[in-house]
Amino acid sequence: MGPVRGYKRRRKMDKKVDPNASASGSSEDGCLDWWDVFSKRISGLSSPSKDLDKFESVFRISRKTFNYICTLVKEHMMAKQANFMFSNGKPMSLNDQVAVSLRRLGSGDSLIAVAESFGTNHSTVSQVTWRFVEAMEERGLHHLQWPSTEQEMSEIKSKFENIRGLPNCCGAIDTTHIMMLLPQSDLADVWLDRQKNHSMVLQAVVDADMRFRDIVTGWPGKMNESLVLQSSNFFELCEKGERLNGNKMKLSEGTELREYIVGDSSFPLLSWLVTPYQGKELSESRAEFNRRHFATRMVARRALARLKDMWRIIQGEMWRPDKHRLPRFILACCILHNIVIDMEDEVLDELPLSHHHDSGYRQEICESTDETASILREQLSLYLSGRLPP
Repeated sequence: MGPVRGYKRRRKMDKKVDPNASASGSSEDGCLDWWDVFSKRISGLSSPSKDLDKFESVFRISRKTFNYICTLVKEHMMAKQANFMFSNGKPMSLNDQVAVSLRRLGSGDSLIAVAESFGTNHSTVSQVTWRFVEAMEERGLHHLQWPSTEQEMSEIKSKFENIRGLPNCCGAIDTTHIMMLLPQSDLADVWLDRQKNHSMVLQAVVDADMRFRDIVTGWPGKMNESLVLQSSNFFELCEKGERLNGNKMKLSEGTELREYIVGDSSFPLLSWLVTPYQGKELSESRAEFNRRHFATRMVARRALARLKDMWRIIQGEMWRPDKHRLPRFILACCILHNIVIDMEDEVLDELPLSHHHDSGYRQEICESTDETASILREQLSLYLSGRLPP
C-alpha cells in the first residue's frame, strides 16, 4: 500500500453509528458480564490505578467507548468466517477480538507478550489485530475528515481564536517519526532520517480539540517536512483553492485574511500556511505574534504526543514492521484517537498531557517564503498588536 495521503482515495461514506449503541447487540450490563469472564482469563496485566477501574487501566478507554468500537467494527470483522481461538479451545467473540486488538495497539507489547497475557498464540493476535485495522479503515473514516460545513469550520476557528487570538485559523500542522528496527537486508538509506533512525513520517493537521482532520503517512523518514507537505493531497487541494477557501476576514481597508493553518519553521510560509518569524532581534509586534503563534500550534504537538502515548504500538522503535501495512496501522491509531475525543471519554482526563512526540529530533528550518504570504503575515502581526490602521 502506498502512502495514506489525506484520503485522496475516498471510500463510500458509512452512516454514523450511535455512540450509545451497545456492542454485539448487548446492553452495557452485557459488556460488564463479558468483562467479568474475560478479566479472569487475563494474566499479568496492570492493576487498576487510583482513579481507573481495571478495565480502563488495561484498555485506557471507557466501557462506553469500547462498546461503540465493537459496534463500529462488528459488520466487517464478523463478515468473514474465522476460527480465532484461545489456547483452551474456546472461540473468540467479537468483544474478545476487539479487546486483543486494542491491547496490542495500546500497549505496544510484542505479539508474544500480548498472546501470553490473553491466553492465545502470537499468530492469532497478529491476524485478529490486522482484521481490526482493516475494519477501522473500512468503517471508521467518518471520524477523520475535513470539516464539511461552514458552521463546523466556524466553530473550529472560534476555538483557535480563543487560544491566543489568531483569527480565521482553521488548523495546526506538525509531523512526527514512527521509528522502525529494520532487518539488515532492508536498511535502505531512504528510511534513514536526519537523526540516523529508520523511520516513517506522519504529518497531521489537527483542530483545536486535538482531533486529526487530515493525515499523510507512509513516506520514508529521509523526506523533510516541507517535501512531505508538498507531496500531499492536502497541499494540492490548498494550492488549487479547493481547501481553506472559505470566508475571508477583513483586517483593514483593502486587506483580507484568508483561511489558513499554522505550522513551525520547518514548513514553508504560504498564503494558507502561516509560520513564525525567524531571527532573534524581532520587533515587539513580531515577537508577540510568535508567542501567539507558538501557543496556537502547540495543539498539533500535543495531539501527536497524545497519539503516541495512547497507542504505543507506534511509540518507540517498532521491531521489523511490514512497511506496506504500517501506514494502515498508523491510520487506525489516528481514527481511534479521534473516536476517544468524539466520545468525550472521561479516561482522557486521567492521562497526562505531553508536548513531546519526537524526542531527540531538532527542528529543521525551511527558507521557502511566498512574498504575498510574507506581506499578509506582517499585516496580521500589526493587526494583533493593534497597530494596523482600519
